[in-house]
Amino acid sequence: MDHVARIQAEWARERPDVDVGPQGVIGRLHRLGGLLTERLCLVYRRYGLGEGDFDVLAALRRAGPPFERAPGELAAHTMVTTGAMTKRIDRLERDGLVTRRRAEDDGRGRVVALTPAGRELIDRAFTDHMRNERELLDALTPQEAAQLEKLLTAWLSRVEPPGP
Repeated sequence: MDHVARIQAEWARERPDVDVGPQGVIGRLHRLGGLLTERLCLVYRRYGLGEGDFDVLAALRRAGPPFERAPGELAAHTMVTTGAMTKRIDRLERDGLVTRRRAEDDGRGRVVALTPAGRELIDRAFTDHMRNERELLDALTPQEAAQLEKLLTAWLSRVEPPGP
């Protein structure tokens, strides 16, 4: 019996009037999410990055040449507030991984761009990150992983608000 099953059994004993079935899925996803985040953050820390820093650098790298985005666009791509994004950009700029400049088409706007050092770092970190994700997913068979991806995609599409 795993941790979630023990909790369900206790609740079922204490509150037999409440359906504790959803805990079987939600509780395990929650625990798994925490464990996965811990394992992913180990890789980020190897490169001197936090999870948010990795997300910003990855969003800039995915933009393609010239590897830049507006801060608001970065916030949307990483699902954080613009205030939190400003702090991340400040830290990454201080570390020489990104630069900020005025947008050419809008003097009030800003553009954040990867520096060569930032691009080199995110390329190395991303390679290691994908290797780590593969190792984590290898706990499942390829068929199980494909089935889980399909189920999670369907569920997320019904729960998550549509993106931009």
